[in-house]
Amino acid sequence: MENTATLAAESRTKTGKGAARKLRAAGRVPANVYGETREAHSISVDALELDRLFAGISIENTVVELSIDEAKPIRVLVRETQAHPFRPEILHVDFYQVRAGERVSVEVPLVLTGTPVGVLEGGVLDQIQHEVAVSCVVDRIPEEIEVDISELAIGDTIYVGDLDFPEGVESELEEDRVICSVTPPTVEALEEPTDEPVEEAAEPELIGAEEVDEES
Repeated sequence: MENTATLAAESRTKTGKGAARKLRAAGRVPANVYGETREAHSISVDALELDRLFAGISIENTVVELSIDEAKPIRVLVRETQAHPFRPEILHVDFYQVRAGERVSVEVPLVLTGTPVGVLEGGVLDQIQHEVAVSCVVDRIPEEIEVDISELAIGDTIYVGDLDFPEGVESELEEDRVICSVTPPTVEALEEPTDEPVEEAAEPELIGAEEVDEES
């Protein structure tokens, strides 16, 4: 059930804005790794490797095997990323080290399957929640939660309480939180035609026309 990936890292001793700028200029991303049983450790990772990793995983719920200075890998979750305000560039990452059997809170993607009967009848599918916060042991983090929506008719709604979670996985959202619904089609009202005759525009009065005729 657990989704894993790998990443190499190097320890760093220099911190601060200047040191971070030099790292980024060298193609590396400053990062920290911390945990319940360890102090924060300053590290850096290759920017291209990090981009490839993040492009291929669900960041919020994937366990990463992180090898620091070629040592035995430790298992971490991505807890926070800092991105550049207008460039597609990751500036900083926080990793959280997890232990086997530790219970964690993660965001798991919701995947809707099937075509609602209400949509086939002209309704509109409205998905409100795209992820669901769950609590589970780290070894049982689901990759995704599938939601069968094929039986949804117009006016039907699926709530968090309707979801089927794997054994040992508990939702951290309220049961009455809306996941998705099928709403009636929206039709703009057309202006009804009337039988009243359309008034003709009055001809403009020519001021001074009589005076012109008399003089001519």
